[in-house]
Amino acid sequence: MAPLRVCLIGPECTGKTTLAEQLAAHFNAPWVPEFAREYALRVDRPLTVDDVEPIARGQMALDDAAPTDGLVILDTDLISTVVYATHYYGQCPAWIEEAARERKADLYLLTDIDVPFIADSLRDSAAPRETLYEEFAETLKNYDANVVPITGERLAAAITQLNSLRDRPPATTRNPRR
Repeated sequence: MAPLRVCLIGPECTGKTTLAEQLAAHFNAPWVPEFAREYALRVDRPLTVDDVEPIARGQMALDDAAPTDGLVILDTDLISTVVYATHYYGQCPAWIEEAARERKADLYLLTDIDVPFIADSLRDSAAPRETLYEEFAETLKNYDANVVPITGERLAAAITQLNSLRDRPPATTRNPRR
């Protein structure tokens, strides 16, 4: 099977990690976790603009370690880093924006904010979710990404989208990974 990278993307607490794990299990595919969450837990302090580049590098390293053939489920990618850096710090390093374009996934499943927010040690407010959803949608559009919004019953909707995508003939070109 031709390589197929599918990325779960969207605001905090919208079911991305759960859905990534479920899709990986359903399709017997590897999944790449979100580096930023583990990084935030490890540093155990509020993140700052100085954390953007280490987070981007860490996510790239996880992505690069994933298999390069078959279906791979990504629990986020550099486009998330671009959105969050811009949202929280007003800027994103140009090299991250460029790398996000070059490493774009084949499909983005944009998770809606139609699920309850659950606060934890990293997420204490649901307030920015609507704004962030719009920022994710706009950024994905600007990156000319293949996006499918996921609402309601996430697993069934995502399985349907992945089955449809897997049945298509392979593209003649592929986004390079560095």
